Amino acid sequence: MRALRRLVLVLGAVSAVWLAGLIWFADQIPDAVADTTTHTDAIVVLTGGSQRVEGGLQLLAAGMGKTLFVTGVFPGVQVPALLHGANAPETLTCCIVLDHTAGNTTGNAVETAAFMRKQRYQSLRLVTSAYHMPRSLLEFSRAMPDITIVPNPVFAGNVKQGQWWEWPGTLNLIVTEYVKYLAAAVRPALIHEAQGET
Repeated sequence: MRALRRLVLVLGAVSAVWLAGLIWFADQIPDAVADTTTHTDAIVVLTGGSQRVEGGLQLLAAGMGKTLFVTGVFPGVQVPALLHGANAPETLTCCIVLDHTAGNTTGNAVETAAFMRKQRYQSLRLVTSAYHMPRSLLEFSRAMPDITIVPNPVFAGNVKQGQWWEWPGTLNLIVTEYVKYLAAAVRPALIHEAQGET
């Protein structure tokens, strides 16, 4: 019985810490674009969510960056199809670069870092869904510690950030993203430990 009580206490403490972390994480999700005026060398769009590409194209058309770098594009998709799908003018073709290699957020950061080095760019405006922004900033800051990153979240209408715990779909989305964030946060330590054992 004593061991059982100890186990229950430990599980309760772990659950409380995990829940507190979830609340903290949800509070980190932006509800607006904090900086709408800073011009950057590149505008970087992470594919995978609604309104991301459209948002990036609008920023490019507004002259907020020299180049639009879209990372994680489905193989075979080229710039004309991207513009057509977003009803964007063909005049933007000259300033768009597509990456078909990245398959996840870590890959997005790695491919973007290579692009930034090649172009000798020093700043970027990061366009992704608001719920995805905390993990994206973590990965991008880690891959490009010397690059200035301006967050530019986009907001999908089906994601209810206000009182998110009352909406099952949004709750599941935020919990899933929180778990992925935790995994991304501890990954360097796990890699370092694994390398130390070899």
